[in-house]
Amino acid sequence: MFTKWSRVISQFGRVGNSELGRHLCSFRCRDYSKVAAVAEPALEKVHNVNPQVNLNKMFWSKPHSLALAPDSPFRVEDPQYEGFKRFMFKLMLFYSKQSKSIRGANVIYQRVIHQVDRPAIYDVFSLEKTFKTTFSLLVIHMWLCLRRLKQEGKEGVELGQYLYEIYNHDVELRVSKAGVNLLLIKWMKDLEKIFYGNLVAYDAAMLPEAKQDELQNVIWRNVFSDDGTSTPSDAALLPVQAMSRYVRRESNCLSLTDKVCMFSGNFMFTSLGSTTADTV
Repeated sequence: MFTKWSRVISQFGRVGNSELGRHLCSFRCRDYSKVAAVAEPALEKVHNVNPQVNLNKMFWSKPHSLALAPDSPFRVEDPQYEGFKRFMFKLMLFYSKQSKSIRGANVIYQRVIHQVDRPAIYDVFSLEKTFKTTFSLLVIHMWLCLRRLKQEGKEGVELGQYLYEIYNHDVELRVSKAGVNLLLIKWMKDLEKIFYGNLVAYDAAMLPEAKQDELQNVIWRNVFSDDGTSTPSDAALLPVQAMSRYVRRESNCLSLTDKVCMFSGNFMFTSLGSTTADTV
């Protein structure tokens, strides 16, 4: 997986003043064997854990449905028109299965970016907010949603395709906003390979026969690692283990979330904003 990141980074780096290139520059793969004779050793990246966050106590609580309460101000409902207005909306296919799926996928993706774009998730897991970390967190939460939708069979897979198209458009906008416009299609294809590669790795790590630490090692490589190492460094072990528990718990919570709430997007990921964390 890291070799794919290296190829994308090298392409971004050719854009002289690209903000994205600057964000990704620290993730270029280095061959340390060639510089073994250098006097000063390479410094290990320090993952400073937020002292207000007790990671050892986080994400141990029993999973529960993430469905929003009927009176939640965050719920999104289709307008229920009557009479002539409803007739006109039906005529415009507003209530068609495809239109409902597209609206539902949009709401689901809003839940994803609500979790990924807020500072809390970076504070809790001691992550620097860069293009790589944001992209990696987007992929994890997309995988969580697609995994849950797949449990609903063909209908869920179709909704997942709409969700992926919305995600892909958003990533393209993020890349362009970061200052990359030349050869955008080629770079998007590389990011797509990383996306699907990550999904396969996460699926494999959740199999019953997977090693106990497989998920945390995959998360380390995809989210935290700067140098392509396969297992977490001592400095990063605590936040990596916490994120592994978070991902497992969110997956179980989504499995307990009913189909109607999933398809309409009327759920929210576990809040990380109030990080007294013993209660999460």
